[in-house]
Amino acid sequence: MKLHTIDTGFFKLDGGAMFGVVPRTLWSAKHPPDANNLCTWAMRCLLVEDGDRLTLIDNGIGDKQDAKFFGHYDLHGSETLEGSLKKLGFSRDDITDVFLTHLHFDHCGGSIVRKGDGFAPAFANARYWSNEPHWEWATSPNPREKASFLKENILPIQQSGQLQFVEIGRRSAEENVYLDKVLPNMDVFLVNGHTDAMMIPHIHYKGHTVAFMADLLPSIHHIPLPWVMAYDTRPLLTMAEKRDFLEVAADEHIVLFFEHDAQHECATVERTEKGIRLKETFPLSAL
Repeated sequence: MKLHTIDTGFFKLDGGAMFGVVPRTLWSAKHPPDANNLCTWAMRCLLVEDGDRLTLIDNGIGDKQDAKFFGHYDLHGSETLEGSLKKLGFSRDDITDVFLTHLHFDHCGGSIVRKGDGFAPAFANARYWSNEPHWEWATSPNPREKASFLKENILPIQQSGQLQFVEIGRRSAEENVYLDKVLPNMDVFLVNGHTDAMMIPHIHYKGHTVAFMADLLPSIHHIPLPWVMAYDTRPLLTMAEKRDFLEVAADEHIVLFFEHDAQHECATVERTEKGIRLKETFPLSAL
C-alpha cells in the first residue's frame, strides 16, 4: 500500500467562522488573516494505492461553479486535482473508489464536472462512497447548511448509478461511536458535530494508523477543545467527539492527516497538563 497527498489548491474563509467563539486576538496570532478577515486554507486530499484499487478520499472544490461563486473563496495556488494525479502517473479514469467524508462543496466539488448542458461524474470508473444517513441529510438540507450542499455536486452521483453506501453500525449500544471495516485497510469513525454522519477514515499504513481528519480537526490550531468552527451544526457535540478522538489518538499514536491546514500535512498529539496538545508535525512522506 502507498499513500499520496493530493493537493487541489487553496481557498479563503472567514477567520471568525473558522474559530467560532475563540477571540480574534487569540486565533489571529496563530493564523493571521488578511485585510478582509479571511484566512487561507488547504483543500488537501488523500490517495490510497492498494493493489488494484485506487481510492481518493475527498476531492476539493472542483471547477464547475461560476466566477461569482468562486469569488467568495479567493481560490489560489498552482495545484489542481488533475495535476496532482498526473504527477503520480494517474488520471481520473484510474480512480476505482471515491470516498466522500461528507458532501460540503469544498470536499466533494471535484466529484462532478460539466458535460454539455448537464453534469457527469468526474471519475467515470469509480464507485462513490457516502453513507445513507448523511446522504439523506445532504439531499434535504437544513437552512443552515443549504449553501454548502450543492445539488449539482451531489445528485449526479446517484443518477449515474455509481453511488454506494458505507454500512455503518454501532460499536456499542452505550457509546455514540462507530468503527467498521469499509475498504481494505480502512476503518471509519463516524461523527455528527460538524454535520450529520461525517466519516473519518482510519487507514492502517506502515505500522501506523493515519486518520483523515476532514472537518473534525481542520488544522493543528483546532486541537484545543474550545477551538470549534462556527460552521459546526452541533458545536458542543464536536467538542465531545474531539475529546474522545484525541484521547485515543494520544494513547495510540495516531497520525492526523489534515485536509485544511495550509502549512501542515500531518501531526501527532500527546497528553499534557493542559489536556491533549500538539506533539509534532511532519509531511506524510516522513512515514
